[in-house]
Amino acid sequence: MDLPDDDRPRERLAAAGPGALNNAELLAVLLRVGVAGENAVRLAERLLREVGGLPGLHRASLADLCRIKGVGAAKAAQLLAALELGRRIAVSAPDARPVIKAPADAANLLMYELAAREQEYLMVLLLDTRNRVIGRPIEVYHGSLNTSLIRVGEVFRHAVKANAAAIIVAHNHPSGDPAPSPEDVAVTRAIVEAGKLLDIDVLDHLVIGQHRFVSLKERGLGF
Repeated sequence: MDLPDDDRPRERLAAAGPGALNNAELLAVLLRVGVAGENAVRLAERLLREVGGLPGLHRASLADLCRIKGVGAAKAAQLLAALELGRRIAVSAPDARPVIKAPADAANLLMYELAAREQEYLMVLLLDTRNRVIGRPIEVYHGSLNTSLIRVGEVFRHAVKANAAAIIVAHNHPSGDPAPSPEDVAVTRAIVEAGKLLDIDVLDHLVIGQHRFVSLKERGLGF
């Protein structure tokens, strides 16, 4: 006997694993049932169209999801909970204090969160003398990155309080293209110079895009 359309993604997941399902089918497993005349897969496909695909779903709020016909508060909460679990898995590490050995290590801690932002956010990782991360990434600023707007002292405020030996700065490009702008380089130069005065090493400035990042230190920009 054929399974109802709402059950087929769950059966395929059980048989072949989640990697065998497309994005809409994975969402359908969370949504479980659709609305009258529309099964869960069709609802999931419509949801993805309305929010702008997975990047849009990543950015969506509870209110955004509740506005979509057939989703409702309960389904919206399930989706946001699944996204948050994904975020926590993405930034987790066996060591409670991950060690930064390369730019990619820092990017992996920040990319999941920053890549979804619709504005530019500047964040700072604090590091001890062994390049172990101290605490969570700190949001310093959001808006267009501009040397006239960013207070460089604010970048170091938490580092001074935590007696951090070094920092890594990162910000996102909402366009998805991580190519550094002249303003990014100017901001980097100002931060690096301030770090020298405070005896706090600025190890890198990362620009985060969609699934990509650029290390300004590796490119010799602002350092």
